[in-house]
Amino acid sequence: MEISRIESWRENGHLEAKLATGGLPESIWETYSAFANTGGGLLLLGVEERSDHSLRVQGLLNAQEMLEEFLARLRDPGTVSADLVGPDGAEVVDTGAGEVIAIRVPPAPPELRPVFVGGDRLRGVYRREGEADLRCTPEEVERLASERHA
Repeated sequence: MEISRIESWRENGHLEAKLATGGLPESIWETYSAFANTGGGLLLLGVEERSDHSLRVQGLLNAQEMLEEFLARLRDPGTVSADLVGPDGAEVVDTGAGEVIAIRVPPAPPELRPVFVGGDRLRGVYRREGEADLRCTPEEVERLASERHA
């Protein structure tokens, strides 16, 4: 994906845009879990989804500081159960219209599933369906956990 073409993209099952002008959004962790437990995806911070579903770069004032906060919280097991991004999977990108953060979330390997948020292995598990991050049912959590031993 060529990040300079953001404004021609649309949110989908593997792309989520968050405005993030008020700081690191808490909803980022649900999306992270959902991407990790399904097919992976790209999170863009500093990008607005318009009513027609097109994307517009808003930019971030303190993008590097927000990236460092994200990476620190990613390593906190009270925030999320697994760091799948590492130091090379997220970066500040200058789009020409403003700085955004691009976070590439790969699908979690079976031994780390389910990836959950908030330290809650039962209620903190999400999956991606279309553009939505949906909380997994206990049965779905069990199915994800069973993949560890498959």
